Amino acid sequence: MAHYGILRDYQFAEMGDADDVRGAELYGLNGDKLGKIDDVIFDHATGEIRFVVVDTGGWLRSKKFIVPAAEVRPSTEHRDDFAVALTKQQIERLAPYNEKDVESEEKWADYERRYRSDWETGPIMHRAATDRNITPTTKQQLDAGSGVLPTAQEDTGTSVVPMRTESFMQVGPSGPSQRWVTFEDRLRQRRSEITSTCMLCRVEPAETASERERDEHRKAS
Repeated sequence: MAHYGILRDYQFAEMGDADDVRGAELYGLNGDKLGKIDDVIFDHATGEIRFVVVDTGGWLRSKKFIVPAAEVRPSTEHRDDFAVALTKQQIERLAPYNEKDVESEEKWADYERRYRSDWETGPIMHRAATDRNITPTTKQQLDAGSGVLPTAQEDTGTSVVPMRTESFMQVGPSGPSQRWVTFEDRLRQRRSEITSTCMLCRVEPAETASERERDEHRKAS
């Protein structure tokens, strides 16, 4: 089972602020500023970013919320910032984020289950009769600065497309976000260093230990 972690105060010495997604603004529908990206939740095994953690600055009771990385888009209105097709009202209906949950696989699995359920029945307006979801129209998304074009033609003001799960920075009229790409590349390169204090990551698999013992035995002989 994959386990996740956050960066907290970890700093990439070779990376300037312009390449660190932490600190970038996140905008929602209608151009609302939702907050700043405060951290990322990433897979310790691969370095892949799974969620961004957004600090609202106080308008949300729980202070912070998370957004699946696959739902974030480069903003077309604000250079080097990002956007998501959500409103503040939709975010308020999501399960409250607690940073400590990330430290426990059991607690995180429970939280992610509740969060996904809220996401599919709330912000994405999951249509129970199908496996498809109703998303904002092209105009709504472009007005929000997301630059996301639905794959289906608009019909009576609403576009119906599957919930996105693909890698998100490779599509869209604004092209790949170099800021995001650079940041995730650095995270992957430094993954071992960043996760060195993780107790789960430090548990050495039995197979690896056996192979090392055999290598040491061969060298000694």
